[in-house]
Amino acid sequence: MEESKERQFKDALYREFARIGKTLSSGRRLEMIDVLVCGEQTVSELASATGLTRANTSQHLRTLKQARLVEGRKDGKQVYYSLADERVYGLWRALREVGEQQLAEIDRIVDEHMRSREDLEPVGMDELLERMQEGEAEAIDVRPKEEYRNGHIAGARSVPVEELATRADDLPSEVEVVAYCRGPFCILSDRAVEILRDVGIEARRLEEGYPDWKAEGYPIERV
Repeated sequence: MEESKERQFKDALYREFARIGKTLSSGRRLEMIDVLVCGEQTVSELASATGLTRANTSQHLRTLKQARLVEGRKDGKQVYYSLADERVYGLWRALREVGEQQLAEIDRIVDEHMRSREDLEPVGMDELLERMQEGEAEAIDVRPKEEYRNGHIAGARSVPVEELATRADDLPSEVEVVAYCRGPFCILSDRAVEILRDVGIEARRLEEGYPDWKAEGYPIERV
């Protein structure tokens, strides 16, 4: 290949890769990817999960679609969005892990906003699986019901965090309850543990979330 053509080739190639980086430069779009890992969502559901307006959510989705990171399917008048490929979550997960490793600012932010998290005694995935198999723990999925239906830890019960206070009496008192949600930066499981402990139920949170559980090949179910 001639030097000038090689330069053109590399310029064109890396420009396309840069499209992905440019798309991921928005914190809101990264959060959307984090939510979509749990299953397809409508614009309204994504807007509710991320605290955005429908208009802003639609704009971010268009950008994600242009970079081929998400795709949509139409069902009647409703459009459901999902990740275009499981490797999109792998990309976000790698970015998250590099950020945690390299950026001290992330540790500061997590410590500032989740300083009491260690008091919740996080449970690792191996430990949870073993304890569930031995009948020593019950997992509860505190995400919205739609996300539970799209996929959940095998054997877990759906108890959305907003229903937990009224359904706490339905949970077993003879085994430990382990709450989980979307991932290490999702606070739904933290809130769930606090609610359960306030009513005297022994509870802890899963250190990771459903997407990590699924990515690592642990048993899952769908409704």
